[in-house]
Amino acid sequence: MTSLKTDLVLDAKGLACPMPIVKTKKTMNGLEAGKVLEVLATDKGSKADMKAWAQSSGHQYLGTIDDGEVLKHYLRKSSREEAAERKHPVVTTNDELEKKLDANDNLVVLDVRETVEYAFNHIPNAISIPLGELEDRLIELKTEDEIFVVCRTGNRSDFAAQKLTEKGFTKVINVVPGMSEWTGKTKSFNK
Repeated sequence: MTSLKTDLVLDAKGLACPMPIVKTKKTMNGLEAGKVLEVLATDKGSKADMKAWAQSSGHQYLGTIDDGEVLKHYLRKSSREEAAERKHPVVTTNDELEKKLDANDNLVVLDVRETVEYAFNHIPNAISIPLGELEDRLIELKTEDEIFVVCRTGNRSDFAAQKLTEKGFTKVINVVPGMSEWTGKTKSFNK
């Protein structure tokens, strides 16, 4: 069991996405700049989420220790100048994406949820690349394609859309609110 000295420990065990991030954001808002927060989480997807959130919000992601059932995430609070949270500027709704899919527009749906989330329920023909694997799998996507990025609530897809844009993708759209409220056609491994 590895333990590092931190200024505050946040217990987010048993919480699923997006709650570890929501609680982390709230806790970070109350910390002084330069302080280190340890977040305890059991949601395996939280590793990619914490790293992406820290990068988009300007805080420093120090790393994660896998301690059996618990992931220990370490983040350092940045100063106000460092912490301007970014949001991907191009956003669409579930309804707009559904209309585009019904019209058979030439587009790519990129699902950045964890593989198990995708397996149970996803948009037909969506490409599954979990957020934590995105950087290593960019070669599977074409920079000139129109890419609609989906996740459960629009948070991970926002991080992914920012990352794709940084890597030279020119037509990236974040879909909000995402699969949590998707009413269009879906597939799963048991259908």
